[in-house]
Amino acid sequence: MEHVTEGSWESLPVPLHPRVLGALRELGFPYMTPVQSATIPLFMRNKDVAAEAVTGSGKTLAFVIPILEILLRREEKLKKRQVGAIIITPTRELAIQIDEVLSHFTKHFPQFSQILWIGGRNPGEDVERFMQQGGNIIVATPGRLEDMFRRKAEGLDLASCVRSLDVLVLDEADRLLDMGFEASINTILEFLPKQRRTGLFSATQTQEVENLVRAGLRNPVRVSVKEKGVAASSTQKTPSRLENYYMVCKADEKFNQLVHFLQNHKQEKHLIFFSTCACVEYYGQALEALVKGVKIMCIHGKMKYKRSKIFMEFRGLQSGILVCTDVMARGIDIPEVNWVLQYDPPSSASAFVHRCGRTARIGHGGSALVFLLPMEESYINFLAINQKCPLQEKMLEKNTANLLPKLKSLALADRAVFEKGMKAFVSYVQAYAKHECTLIFRLKDLDFASLARGFALLRMPKMPELRGKQFPDFVPVDVDTDTIPFKDKIREKQRQKLLEQQRKEKIENEGRKKFIKNKAWSKQKAKKEKKKKMNEKRKREEGSDIEDEDMEELLNDTRLLKRLKKGKITEEEFEKGLLTSGKRTSRTADLGPSDLEDDC
Repeated sequence: MEHVTEGSWESLPVPLHPRVLGALRELGFPYMTPVQSATIPLFMRNKDVAAEAVTGSGKTLAFVIPILEILLRREEKLKKRQVGAIIITPTRELAIQIDEVLSHFTKHFPQFSQILWIGGRNPGEDVERFMQQGGNIIVATPGRLEDMFRRKAEGLDLASCVRSLDVLVLDEADRLLDMGFEASINTILEFLPKQRRTGLFSATQTQEVENLVRAGLRNPVRVSVKEKGVAASSTQKTPSRLENYYMVCKADEKFNQLVHFLQNHKQEKHLIFFSTCACVEYYGQALEALVKGVKIMCIHGKMKYKRSKIFMEFRGLQSGILVCTDVMARGIDIPEVNWVLQYDPPSSASAFVHRCGRTARIGHGGSALVFLLPMEESYINFLAINQKCPLQEKMLEKNTANLLPKLKSLALADRAVFEKGMKAFVSYVQAYAKHECTLIFRLKDLDFASLARGFALLRMPKMPELRGKQFPDFVPVDVDTDTIPFKDKIREKQRQKLLEQQRKEKIENEGRKKFIKNKAWSKQKAKKEKKKKMNEKRKREEGSDIEDEDMEELLNDTRLLKRLKKGKITEEEFEKGLLTSGKRTSRTADLGPSDLEDDC
């Protein structure tokens, strides 16, 4: 491994505690990286810092070490439940990783307690742990930390505990804002003392991050660390040791190319990024069935309790495949990742950079490969200009085995696979429609037939995006998909029970007009709201030409008709009312008090 160094830790202008230096030696970091040598002295001199550095450049130690040094220099020692530092990070995996790094140092300083607050755990247990063990340094995700400020009824007055706060760190700040945590961050900042040191760390600086710098930092020192050997005018955000490739292939060839690649790199460690959780579920199961002799694991944002266990297990593997969404794209440090494979391009250019940054970290080499459809090839030029991220073309592998029939067989044998495939297709199309770069990723240009073949679908799903379209190039299987059973006998028994119940209801309701809700996996709520808005618009347009007086007469006549139907007036009275309706100026002109009560 070639080190990117800026001198030894002893060369810092502000000396580090001997036990901090000892912990660094244990971790095998004899030298600083550029971001560490630039940031640590500023932080320790009580400056607010906004640091931008390429992913994998050692930002974690750039704030962990100053936190410890600042707390060690406090005049008044922290009590058990006094909070001296808070580190906020967007994902629980990154929080676990930071907590692990921090523990390597705090074990040398028993006077400091640390606590991890993340989703997927019982908040009541988190409160109890804090009350018993304390937490001088908190590592947390925004949602859980905000929740903890509202636990006063359970005995935790966190607002009082943070009055002693010295340091706040916002790690992967741009991702914190991208994921919609802005409201949570603002709420948290309101509880924190203004007299504090704040560090904001990120691989990219967006306008939202700039706004946060203005709101949360006081006269910050801005640190921007570029890769060595990169021209001063360049803003390249990927590590210089990263080899970045792209492959252009049709949608129905992509899966075969992926499997062929994985079978030829079984002894290596890979991350495979997909655009949605449903795609991770589907393709993860498909790869597990078709790529033998290698450990395959899946992780995505909708997993509640298994994520931490899977993440820690994969970190410890020498080789294996982790199928994931962008939940693993930021700040995560997994040792010795050889390849980052992007089966689907990410929704934003900055996410592309962060995905690639899971390899070639801190002086190591690494490679990344993104699969693109022919219509998406201009994305290469876009990345080169927008992110200063050049890519080399990797040619299609010839004579690859066609595994899509095997994938279809899996779906025919197990309804769970069939349903996962349908959900994955629908979620992919919906995610594609929301891509940030709509000039390149255009839904109307997508070859749905080729895409469906690439997903090995048995039939096309029902969804708004496909309504009214014909797909002569897609041939559905000649099977009634309702007859496909679940391999899991318990699930199949439940399904049969539900089908029997539906058959009985159908027999009971025969002869009665019944509207059956279409249970496709598309967004029913969005469809209803759109239809409602269109109806309201049409009514407004139709009614726009009616004068106020005519409208009053029309409403009056409608009311008379309703009263005639209910038997409240005779036909003679109804005709008389119609003749005089143009003269009325209010509803109460010929309605008595009792009639008003009835009408209400």
